[in-house]
Amino acid sequence: MSIRNLHYAIEPKSVAILGASNRAGSLGRVVLENVLAAEFAGAIWPINPKHDKVAGVRCYRRVADIPGVPDLAIVVTPAKTVPAIIHELGVKGTRAAVVITAGLNADQSLKQAMLDAAKPFLLRIIGPNTVGLIVPSAKLNASFAHLHAQPGGIALLSQSGAIATSLIDWAADNNVGFSKIVSLGDMADADAGDFLDLLAGDPETHAIVMYLEAISNPRKFLSAARAAARVKPVVAIKAGRHAEAAKAAATHTGALSGADRVVDAALRRAGILRIDGLGELFDATETIARFHPLERSRVLIVTNGGGAGVLAVDSLIDFGCELAGLSLETIRALDRILPANWSRANPVDVIGDAPPERYKTTVEIVAQDPGVDILIIMNCPTGLASPVDAARAVASLARSGTISGKPVLTCWLGGRTARVGRDVLQQAGLASYDTPSDVALAASYLARWSKAQQALVRVPPSQDDEMPCNRGLVQLIFQKVAAEGRRMLNEPEAKAVIAAYGIPVPQTMIATSPKEAEAIAGALLASAPRLVVKLISKSITHKSDVGGVVLDILTPVAAREAAEAIAARLKAHDPTAAIDGFAVQPMIERKHAWELLLGLTRDPIFGPVVLFGSGGVSVEVVADTAVSLPPLDAVLAGDLIDQTRIGKLLAGFRDEPPADRAAICKALAALSQMIVDFPCVLSMDINPLVASAEGVIALDARIEIDPQALAHLGPNRDLAIRPYPSDWQKQVTLAERIYHLRPIRPADAALYPVFLAKTSQADIRFRFLSSRKHFQDQMLVRLTQVDYEREMAFVAIDRQSGELAGIARIYADPDHEAAEYGLLVRTDQQGRGLGWALLSQLRNYAAADGLQRLEGLVLSDNAKMLRMCREFGFAISPHPADSTLRIATLPLQPRAGAS
Repeated sequence: MSIRNLHYAIEPKSVAILGASNRAGSLGRVVLENVLAAEFAGAIWPINPKHDKVAGVRCYRRVADIPGVPDLAIVVTPAKTVPAIIHELGVKGTRAAVVITAGLNADQSLKQAMLDAAKPFLLRIIGPNTVGLIVPSAKLNASFAHLHAQPGGIALLSQSGAIATSLIDWAADNNVGFSKIVSLGDMADADAGDFLDLLAGDPETHAIVMYLEAISNPRKFLSAARAAARVKPVVAIKAGRHAEAAKAAATHTGALSGADRVVDAALRRAGILRIDGLGELFDATETIARFHPLERSRVLIVTNGGGAGVLAVDSLIDFGCELAGLSLETIRALDRILPANWSRANPVDVIGDAPPERYKTTVEIVAQDPGVDILIIMNCPTGLASPVDAARAVASLARSGTISGKPVLTCWLGGRTARVGRDVLQQAGLASYDTPSDVALAASYLARWSKAQQALVRVPPSQDDEMPCNRGLVQLIFQKVAAEGRRMLNEPEAKAVIAAYGIPVPQTMIATSPKEAEAIAGALLASAPRLVVKLISKSITHKSDVGGVVLDILTPVAAREAAEAIAARLKAHDPTAAIDGFAVQPMIERKHAWELLLGLTRDPIFGPVVLFGSGGVSVEVVADTAVSLPPLDAVLAGDLIDQTRIGKLLAGFRDEPPADRAAICKALAALSQMIVDFPCVLSMDINPLVASAEGVIALDARIEIDPQALAHLGPNRDLAIRPYPSDWQKQVTLAERIYHLRPIRPADAALYPVFLAKTSQADIRFRFLSSRKHFQDQMLVRLTQVDYEREMAFVAIDRQSGELAGIARIYADPDHEAAEYGLLVRTDQQGRGLGWALLSQLRNYAAADGLQRLEGLVLSDNAKMLRMCREFGFAISPHPADSTLRIATLPLQPRAGAS
């Protein structure tokens, strides 16, 4: 639904407990005792018709008898009573309820009755079947957990009550505090996406951890997760990693896209660090909360014990980390200060007798190496040097957990002596771990989270100018297939479709008989030394399964014989199978080439998925594939390639030259664009796509469509991540000057410096409501990388100069009712009507996207903006809390267009 009214749950001033009881050990008794023991400061109203007092507190018979309106209700009554109680609470004015009661999911009519009772009052329900809700800072423990939680900066969302209480127990023993603990239960109403939205803006929450078993409403979940992960670390455990994949599929791709791999891809794309075990949850959160994301994650180890360094390297490799190399300059600098027998490699072994100054100087030198991104500093206790003094030397270099701006992870091995050293390091703000494996795992958290954050900020362009694309031809092919009552395209049709998106295919000619195959072969052999003959049959999905492919054909007669043999084998395999023809094409032979698989399929939760991996007839046996959510760009496509084993081979080795990576990425981006353009595509695989240094070429392709979906025009609404809205661009001519108005792209960050330099400080103050002289690169990245599910920015590009002339932006609230807008036109471009044009485009988009109103804050001395707002139709009102501000509000009328 949204975050509407959920603030009553986490900031209540009064609480009602429905089903409070005097019976020892009952759920109603435990919940009330927890509320009382936490010393909640607001009004507490037990409700139970059987009691006058419960736990010494006055008890009321009915909701209507309460002397006030409870902000939050906690329901622990029998399942059959819940709908009526929710209605009573709604009538009373309550707007949030935690339904601890179990059993409503077993009776769908009962659950629906509960939701129907809540809907007229916009009463939000957490649960049912939940442990409850804990807000330590508010001294609220509305749960039946066995312990109270101490205050802290971590929010916990859990779909399992048992996991939530176990983590509370673990946290109590490890001095970990919480901002909020929400046991989500069955998520009949409020779900993980709603609370991610709520916690993203919660000042008490500095990091979010989640235990997930299911993801409802994936588009909402990913949009909320991406919004939260942009501003604070989000760590998740998703259970069910080894659930069986679907057994029936029309293509190889459908058989290989296991659901858990899609979840993994989705969380990574949302900027979330996924971990496997509960024991890692808080360690991972603490680690990544210390640092900013890294562009690369090359790890260097400094140690006084070679064995410890080797163990750390083993673990780093196990966890998929990249080791840093030492530059010649760094080696020469270390040669001057280290003993002659130092390692001269990573790990940097400073030798067991290393005094504090040697540690300090070594760390200073390696931290300056541009090829080092993460430092692991280790110490093993010896009788030759003090571990505590070494810790003090390293701590003296630390600034906010970093040295020279680079993340530092420390590992002081041992017990009694090492413990003192670890205390010194931790007091200096440095992360400290007990074992080589622990510190390597921490480095992997930082590396994987940084990679996820990079994926988070990617905004792939739609309809890239450099991507050849003939959508009209593809539409005609799909319409022909649908008109014939088919779902599967034959090979020539499938190849024509992918060729229309710029993926190279060999020349293919169709023969309706073996005799015609002979004639076609005669023509093709004039320019090709060898040919291939393939079966075309609507009855057969995989031609190789029935001997439907014959290679190395040298003569026209051999082509005819190959076609006859294919026909005979098909008849023996299935006498009822029909032959639609034979494809005759040149046999592609490339040295140092690799067979790849590219595919599209549909996940039942996250919708369309792109697949990449090792191809050929043994694709299922080799099982070297990876998946990603569209839309993709070249960077995301490269990440997908790097997740596979064959990706390493494609980079080249020994006498094998590297394959054309750019061409592979382009092919993946083409598939991504196709699923954006055509929601009717159900599945596809290109197998093999032959890749070499010469480029790529698709030798075979299969596509399945849903004929019913052909009627849908426009971007694919089934995508879990909303694509670039390329249809919202146009040209306008103002004062004899042409401007291109389009949605913002990440590359537009490069246009900002000139734009800001030509914008007066007064105009910048009017836009940002305060003076700003400097805009950090990170802020420019954030301004140009948007999630189109909830925000939009239109830029105006001066076609004459190519410079940014103006920008208009909206950010919708999580309820998707209102959006805050901002507008800035470069000072020297004002007076031409550009602001009006941008605001009109913004209004039209917002209305088409279903928003009900635009709102903006305008400085009271910004006379030009206030005048334009009034002329545009905005209502202007004073800000209730700031006399220097005005609120501009524009109601919107529904329009068609956005998706």
